[in-house]
Amino acid sequence: MQNKKSSRNFSDTYLSKIKLKMSGIKLTYFPSKALGESIRMLFKYGNIEFEDYRFDRAIWPDIKPNMPFGQTPVLEENGKIAHQSVAIARYIAKKVKLVGNNDWEDLEIDAIVDTINDFRGKIASYHYATDNAVKEALKEPLFKQIIPFYLDKLEEIAKNNNGHFALGRLTWADFYFVGMHEYLNFMTGMNLLEDHPNIAKVVENVFSIPSIKTWVETRPVTEA
Repeated sequence: MQNKKSSRNFSDTYLSKIKLKMSGIKLTYFPSKALGESIRMLFKYGNIEFEDYRFDRAIWPDIKPNMPFGQTPVLEENGKIAHQSVAIARYIAKKVKLVGNNDWEDLEIDAIVDTINDFRGKIASYHYATDNAVKEALKEPLFKQIIPFYLDKLEEIAKNNNGHFALGRLTWADFYFVGMHEYLNFMTGMNLLEDHPNIAKVVENVFSIPSIKTWVETRPVTEA
């Protein structure tokens, strides 16, 4: 539950200075950034205490049957369990006031998050393809058409929103991309921010938040 002291009169501007204490929160995920990092960053932004449980990949076959739909990340809070990275991120974003002020603004945020997730899915289909022929067939359209298309669109959106992905201000859509961008770089083997200064500005805006800056400097070192 939210600490009474931290529930008084907080705003986006001063949120990083206020300690929100929530009991019994645990995030279970692989020892990587990927789909878990945006959630961790949202927790850190809101100063919400949580157990960052990163299981050894060797034990994944043993714990997978106990995960909802056999997937992670999984959020546990006060005995309740939830899955799906986007849903979890949205849930935390509501707590830390990084959502819209009305239904339409929430729709705008959700739309860009879903677009980013679509982008991730197309890249992941190539990266995780195990059939060499399938992977080769996916490679050219991904790198010559899909990636440039998405990056150009995202660049334009970030430019029109002052270095953000929605509403011209910081929202959880920014966190969703920033938390995942290193994973996207890893899967593509390229720097997706290169030649896209406004997307890079989104990352800079999030990384410059004091609590996020501290998190990035002290978090476990992982490849992606």
